[in-house]
Amino acid sequence: MKLCDLTLPTPEENLACDEALLDFCEAGDSDELLRLWALPQYFVVLGYANESATEVNISACRELNIPVLRRCTGGGTVLQGPGVLNYSLIVRTDDSGPFHSIAAANKFILERHRDTLAKLIKAPVEWRGQTDLAIGGLKCAGNAQRRRRRFLLFHGSFLLHLDLGLLEKILPLPSHQPDYRLNRSHSDFLVNLNLPDHTLKAALSSAWNATTPLDQIPFDLITLRVREKYALDEWNLKF
Repeated sequence: MKLCDLTLPTPEENLACDEALLDFCEAGDSDELLRLWALPQYFVVLGYANESATEVNISACRELNIPVLRRCTGGGTVLQGPGVLNYSLIVRTDDSGPFHSIAAANKFILERHRDTLAKLIKAPVEWRGQTDLAIGGLKCAGNAQRRRRRFLLFHGSFLLHLDLGLLEKILPLPSHQPDYRLNRSHSDFLVNLNLPDHTLKAALSSAWNATTPLDQIPFDLITLRVREKYALDEWNLKF
């Protein structure tokens, strides 16, 4: 598996990069890959079908100059920025492989990440809800996927040392909650791993045997996706 340790300058470019890499692989220009990135700027990311008016405190985001964007995958709304490590897996969806269905991909990837994280922190890690990882009932990672014909994008975020107080100010309780949340506030539901990002990066790279650097990045396609989608209010605030 190829390794792409790449953080681009803006939130829009980083979201566009995941979709561009998926299209790049689907077109036959690359094999499976693991991307790792962490942007030192706060921004909110809506899941594909989330309604911005109910899932985000838009006025608080504007006051704090925090952009509100939308990704191409499902799941809930998250705060990105300092203290968050993101990963993106792009893998084949062969009928005989471990990623042949949504459920199979969830199981294979989340169990591998659960076991990798448990070894790292020397404590039990749970797979909770549909695609959460948790420690003692507290969520530390969320994930989502998008499927093409031959490849899928499975990506997520690990909380390392995110400012949960800021998160409380800009994100109300989500309209859809996993059963184990029990209507808890963000501060009572989320937990930081308190790990250096380089430690988790190394563990994820090892877990996926991602050692060969990706030597071709589709920058033109990333720029196109930003211009046609991720920089537009018509996309980001469409619901």
